[in-house]
Amino acid sequence: MIATPGLRFTDHTVTVPLDHRRPEDGTIELFAREVVAPDRAGDDLPWLLFLQGGPGGKSPRPLTADGWLGHALKTHRVLLLDQRGTGRSTPLTARSVAGMPDARLAAYIRRFRADSIVADAEILRARIAGGARWDTLGQSYGGFITLTYLSAAPEALRNCWITGGLPGLNITADDVYALTYPTVAARNADLYREFPGDAALVRRIADHLDAEDVRLPDGDRLTARRLRLLGNLFGASTGLAQLHWILDEAWHGAELSDTFRHELLRLTGFVDVPLFTLQECTYGQGQGTAWAADRALKQFPEFAADADPLLFTGEMMYPWMFREIAALRPFAGAAEILAETPDWPALYDVDRLAANDVPVAAAVYAEDMYVPAELSLRTAGQIGNLRHWVSADHQHDGLRVDGAAILERLMTMTR
Repeated sequence: MIATPGLRFTDHTVTVPLDHRRPEDGTIELFAREVVAPDRAGDDLPWLLFLQGGPGGKSPRPLTADGWLGHALKTHRVLLLDQRGTGRSTPLTARSVAGMPDARLAAYIRRFRADSIVADAEILRARIAGGARWDTLGQSYGGFITLTYLSAAPEALRNCWITGGLPGLNITADDVYALTYPTVAARNADLYREFPGDAALVRRIADHLDAEDVRLPDGDRLTARRLRLLGNLFGASTGLAQLHWILDEAWHGAELSDTFRHELLRLTGFVDVPLFTLQECTYGQGQGTAWAADRALKQFPEFAADADPLLFTGEMMYPWMFREIAALRPFAGAAEILAETPDWPALYDVDRLAANDVPVAAAVYAEDMYVPAELSLRTAGQIGNLRHWVSADHQHDGLRVDGAAILERLMTMTR
């Protein structure tokens, strides 16, 4: 047990089946960190399971007892789960899958979706929480997992709180990108309106990358289309300014600076989050996705490589990334197989969700770049006993920047 001011941690590692339907196929390790306020360590508190966003995001590594965590610790014992494939759980990275044949790797990755994460959570609940019903807080993709949890094992749950994570229940990846590309275009417009000089700066960088062989610190070539992946920052409250300051330090004389190259590698290397780049799998339910983001891109000419101004893309993943990014190359063949896989099992039980009696409260962000509010509001009307709140004051990272107030409001909504 490790003490930190305002926090006390206990680490838990359990072994779970790789495939919960076929336990004989092997096991993986699952890591979760229990957090409690030191002055309440001996109290019999209800549990709160935190479901991190992603897919592929590890649980937070808290340094202080503030934000949503500090508010939760007033009343709960919190469990921070490293979802399978992330953090200290058995990782899914280029190193961990090196040499695995494509077909076997594709089958392996299929075991890392929300249904498997829910089955993992049920093992943790039995072993760590003594089988007691617990509350959940799902941020972004954690909300997707929450709806799968409510579909599969609602008897395990007392209250569910969701921030920026109500997915469409009967939608395809094509439906998602039809809505998100226009939102990303609008965020590009915000960038160039707030920082007018950036349009010419971005075009200058892109033209330089087209003309010169510029290498990142890991040896990958930096291309204009890889540069445009930085638009994924736009969904955060400070994303426009963050990208502006990255661009501000792009040049060192006539060359792109080392600072710029290192930052591009950090933000577009996907070293520890290859699952994030395989996120179209999270939309597969009875049909393949067939590189939906790539197909949709062609329907929006404002995103053309020669458009003026040049637009950044958002939370969209493309086939070329698995050829050109070192940490993703081992996944290239498997990604192609997964894109054409038609038999994805359903993640949501629509009838069971309609009859849901577990109290659910959800914050929907009106300008969310990642999870379209239109789909979230439609889903809110399809789930029993769910109350929602639409906020125009937060971006997708609202829980990070205003977490205590948001969680307090959601808790109040389910009382």
